[in-house]
Amino acid sequence: MLMVTYFNGAQFPARTPHGKADKIGFQAKGYGVPMKIVTAEEMKRLDRRATSDFGIPSLLLMENAARGLVDQIEAAYAPLRGKKFVILAGRGNNGGDGLAAARHLRSRGGEVRIYLLSPVEKITGDAKTSLDIWLQSGGPLAVIGSFKWTRLAEDLSESDLIIDALLGTGLSHPVEGDYARAIDSINRSGRIVIAVDLPSGISADTGEKLGTAVRADMTLTMALPKRGHFVQAGLEHRGKLRVVDLGFPPALIESANLKVALITAAMLEGLPPRRAKGIHKGTLGHLLVVAGSVGKRGAAQMTGLAAMRSGAGRVTIALPQSLDPSLASLMEAMSLPLPETAEGTLALESEKLLLTALEGKNAVAIGPGLSQNSETQRLVRNLIAEVRLPMVVDADGIHAVAADLSILKKKRGPLILTPHPGEMGRLLGKGADFVQKDRFNLAADFAEKWEVFVVLKGAHTLIAAPDRSLWVNHTGNPGMATAGIGDALTGMIGGFLAQGMNPKEAATLGIYLHGLAGDLAAAERGEAGLITSDLIGKIPQAILNKNKYK
Repeated sequence: MLMVTYFNGAQFPARTPHGKADKIGFQAKGYGVPMKIVTAEEMKRLDRRATSDFGIPSLLLMENAARGLVDQIEAAYAPLRGKKFVILAGRGNNGGDGLAAARHLRSRGGEVRIYLLSPVEKITGDAKTSLDIWLQSGGPLAVIGSFKWTRLAEDLSESDLIIDALLGTGLSHPVEGDYARAIDSINRSGRIVIAVDLPSGISADTGEKLGTAVRADMTLTMALPKRGHFVQAGLEHRGKLRVVDLGFPPALIESANLKVALITAAMLEGLPPRRAKGIHKGTLGHLLVVAGSVGKRGAAQMTGLAAMRSGAGRVTIALPQSLDPSLASLMEAMSLPLPETAEGTLALESEKLLLTALEGKNAVAIGPGLSQNSETQRLVRNLIAEVRLPMVVDADGIHAVAADLSILKKKRGPLILTPHPGEMGRLLGKGADFVQKDRFNLAADFAEKWEVFVVLKGAHTLIAAPDRSLWVNHTGNPGMATAGIGDALTGMIGGFLAQGMNPKEAATLGIYLHGLAGDLAAAERGEAGLITSDLIGKIPQAILNKNKYK
């Protein structure tokens, strides 16, 4: 899907392949901008405070969850009348949400069967109340120990929709026994699967698959998205993600000091600023791009072109002198040919020329295609220590930083690093897998320690600020896994810095529009054949229409 859709009762496609995530849908009546993303513990505190501080009965929260679940299922898969539903419920509040939803499904004409993966006597609290109401109303219930697994398999295969309400945000250990068997039965069914809050078996905080996990077509999460929805197996298993409004007061969310938020178009309102009629190129910023080497001239071209498409008034590309003729096709950019090494990379003697060239510039983008030549890497570190302008550092520039992290303490100006997981791993002396297991905390730790902004790329690129605040992007698609995409992002962020935006604004607007341009390109050309020049060509359209894609 192209657009991020707010929940408004619209029809959604009836089926998507297991594991294919789309954009995130919110309730139209949200909690303000931006939408927060929480850990399991933060969600638990919000639930407690909703009851203790705001007087909302916990049973009412469960009822709101059940009604919201069914509203969204109906919006996606209407009509409900005559459809067969199988609900697999655990003994906690996640199961309680499923039990309560069963009643609403049946009241709207659905045929519902519940399989309870817990003895009835172990169901307590609000979940027990929902179970009692279901039983008193004559609802069918099959309880673990009394049903045959072959019958469950038959019911699953004959259902129209399966609701996974087995395990919620509290899961912290590998799934075993009957729960694992139930999850495997769901996954083998081949039917449409709706997960309540999280696919059972997925960690709410890390997205890790704990033993086995449900593969959902849609996940309906309570109140706010969870970190695990955006990383590791959580991203692959969740399917579409929709947020159910539990009725939390805005003051509850605002007072919770939640550090992670989802980037939305609304939070970028006014960026980039509307151009006054009397504006001219000199007032729109001048970006210096330091990029390229023999064999990697395209990196310099894509970075420069993306900056211009992002609205920078002027762009100068500094590159090895032998590559200067290759910029002939980039007519709008200026060039600064510089001395080069025997390998065709920027030589250390370029430093004085570059420092002189900073006169009249507003920002610097450095790194794409520079190579890992030792002399060139030293040049990058020297520039970080000398340049006072806002700077975005990518690719080979990050390798230069990783070789001597102490250079970050010598920086003169605001700094944005844009590593992919492998480059982030190099900054930390670890591997990419290590980074992917804890993206949120590792990015926040690094940003705080070194007082930089970190744009950690990947599915759902995130930004970490020195105060440990994080913002998560939801635009973009798998077609953007292609050469040069990171160079385009560097140019876009650099272009926004040059126009006077602060690092947070430039980075958030950059990654949001970068992903949106990729979505627009994929909608026109498909994901498989998408290349970076397709994305760059869509940047102006993304800027023009960003408020249409919520």
